[in-house]
Amino acid sequence: MFQGGQKELKETVLDTGLCTGCGACINVCPYQASYRDWTVVLHHCDLAQGRCYACCPRTPADPGSLLPRFYDAADLTPELGAVKGFYIARAADEVVRRGAQHGGTVTTLIALALREGLIDAAVLAGEGDALLPRPVTIREPSAAVRQGKSRFVVSPNVAEFNRTAQGDAERIGIVATPCQAQALAKMRIQPVTASDGGIGKLKLVVGLFCGWALSWPELTSLLGKKTDLTAVTGMDIPPSRYHALEVYTKEGIVRVSLDEVLPCIRESCLSCGDMTAEFSDISVGSARLPEGWEEARLWNQVIVRSERGRELLETARRQGVLEFREVPAGNLEKLKAASLNKKAAAGRSAARRDAGGLKERTG
Repeated sequence: MFQGGQKELKETVLDTGLCTGCGACINVCPYQASYRDWTVVLHHCDLAQGRCYACCPRTPADPGSLLPRFYDAADLTPELGAVKGFYIARAADEVVRRGAQHGGTVTTLIALALREGLIDAAVLAGEGDALLPRPVTIREPSAAVRQGKSRFVVSPNVAEFNRTAQGDAERIGIVATPCQAQALAKMRIQPVTASDGGIGKLKLVVGLFCGWALSWPELTSLLGKKTDLTAVTGMDIPPSRYHALEVYTKEGIVRVSLDEVLPCIRESCLSCGDMTAEFSDISVGSARLPEGWEEARLWNQVIVRSERGRELLETARRQGVLEFREVPAGNLEKLKAASLNKKAAAGRSAARRDAGGLKERTG
């Protein structure tokens, strides 16, 4: 299963624009590294079969055949993967909400998991220089609050997981995008060897809803024409009817039309059919509420997928660290429809790539 090595990875993923920058091939092999927004090959490797190829989320794999290996069959849906429960929630602590993206649910869950000893380390996307995020490992619940903003640019969190797993942490959690969560799932089904990278230490995956990520060079080039990059404090994307990227600065909000933003999308994201991080224990995204965006931006949609995720959410409920409100009628169906649209768009993108490759090979 997943036969190939660095040569095949370079030919089919790195050289074709399909690399997601997840970092799965980094820190399990000395021959790849993350440089700014890209994965680069440092040295040639002649292994016919390597973990770099096997665990990459863009090498061949059928999510439909992988999902039953991790989730209860009764919970699986064709649109969203496993769904044990669907909720609207937010952090009860207003300070957490102010420092986080939307409702602060991810921050609350990671801090709770650390406090309860479910994990002893958590890998998150931290703040780097010039809007380029950097992965960090935290061990104190309070540190989660400082990493709560969405970055919209790839952070190689799986590379950081690989590094952390080589240390003394025994129970590691991670906040992961859909491609990162799929890479971790592929790592979990590889034969256990002396160089397994410590995947057995993975105890919690909190997934993020993700429509796409942006290319760091192109995003900074665009925003550099609109504002001082050092003044940017955060970004958000309101519902589609606003058709804008909101950039928060020390001077106020700068709104950039999506017509300018969409060309900055990473090419690899166009081939991704997973909008809700289906290979996670619990997935979190921005809410959609009938009161409109100003209220919805204070809440999260939450999909519980595994028993581990259910137990964590129920612990948060019992301890009162999350607030819940009734899920509006039709919300789950709308999310399913949006997810299907992304899967269909990814299928069309893959078909165009295949057709282009065939045309190139045949002249």
